[in-house]
Amino acid sequence: MPTYYIHTFGCQANKSDSERIAGDYEARGYTEVRSWKTADEVVVNTCAVRERAEHRARAFIFTLAKYFADRTKRKPKIILTGCMTHHGDKKLYEMIPALDEILPINEVGFNSAVVRKDKHHAWIPISAGCNSFCTFCIVPYSRGREQSRPLEEIVTEVQGLADHGYTEITLLGQNVNSWGLEKVGIGFRKLLMRKDRPFTREDLPSNQSQYLQSQGTPPFVRLLRKVSAIPGIQVIRFMTSNPWDFHDELIEEIAHNPKIDKYIHLPVQSGSNNVLFRMNRGYTRENYLEIVEKLRKNIADVVIGTDIIVGFPGETDEEFLETVDLARRAQWKIGFVAMYSPRPGTAAWRIYKDDVPHTVKKRRWEILDNIINKDHLQERPKVM
Repeated sequence: MPTYYIHTFGCQANKSDSERIAGDYEARGYTEVRSWKTADEVVVNTCAVRERAEHRARAFIFTLAKYFADRTKRKPKIILTGCMTHHGDKKLYEMIPALDEILPINEVGFNSAVVRKDKHHAWIPISAGCNSFCTFCIVPYSRGREQSRPLEEIVTEVQGLADHGYTEITLLGQNVNSWGLEKVGIGFRKLLMRKDRPFTREDLPSNQSQYLQSQGTPPFVRLLRKVSAIPGIQVIRFMTSNPWDFHDELIEEIAHNPKIDKYIHLPVQSGSNNVLFRMNRGYTRENYLEIVEKLRKNIADVVIGTDIIVGFPGETDEEFLETVDLARRAQWKIGFVAMYSPRPGTAAWRIYKDDVPHTVKKRRWEILDNIINKDHLQERPKVM
């Protein structure tokens, strides 16, 4: 019987993808093994959000290649998937000669039973890709434009989980709360490839123009109500939310629905309006603080976390101090702080110079990490 091994880098979406890849393998008669040394096929599910994540994946594959260089050892088929596929097959084979196959992650469907290790909690992807085109982010290029899964398909999956004793679920999407919204076509990929003039910041589409305004109850709120109605499901989480689609109706649903976990992960990325503009985030610090105020006013036990990038191109000391000020105002309970690294293919890589020295990035990282994650002694929220 053939065997497989999956090594996963990256976020919850990657973990969910790996569960579905495992389901595809087992549907084809493969058996999972605990060590890559004994597998017939090794799948490396990669992350490309930061440069360090790519380096870790490449180092792992290098370790495989070195180990199997001894001809007495049977080399497995090495398959790369995940966000690093944005580089394209040609470049990847040049970068990583040990690869035998490249599998675009969007080719892994939902036709096979998912292989889940946890028997109580399940990741549920409700959308794939992204329409936001933040200048630093590779996701729209590695995973394509946002596609929402059908409501009936999601509900059926959750019902099946409940029938098998699952009590907790986490709904996943790059912008989870834009699920089901009608998109506006802009042909942005073609614009990126234009040759008549250089690409500029003004070419970027506004985040808020990506969707038509919802009539009535936002689709994501309707989805939350549907899965909440399924007996047996006790806890519902979701991530990640973007501020521009955090509707008042969603705040009300969180406040009044006892099944929805009160931890809200709400990435801000920067506390400076100038930096937010360069990032193409589509909101201001004032917009963000307004949402935080509404959450705290309406949900007594809400816990808010965030993501922040320090050292984004052009970030001055004054702009960084605006982020420090926002951290003190927002009072996040947990913050994932990252130092900016240029991602080839993104808009920031095309139009901005990575001009903040690493030593400055590191110092800014330490300052924010101390303020957000170490100045508080309270118990940390549970982040799946």
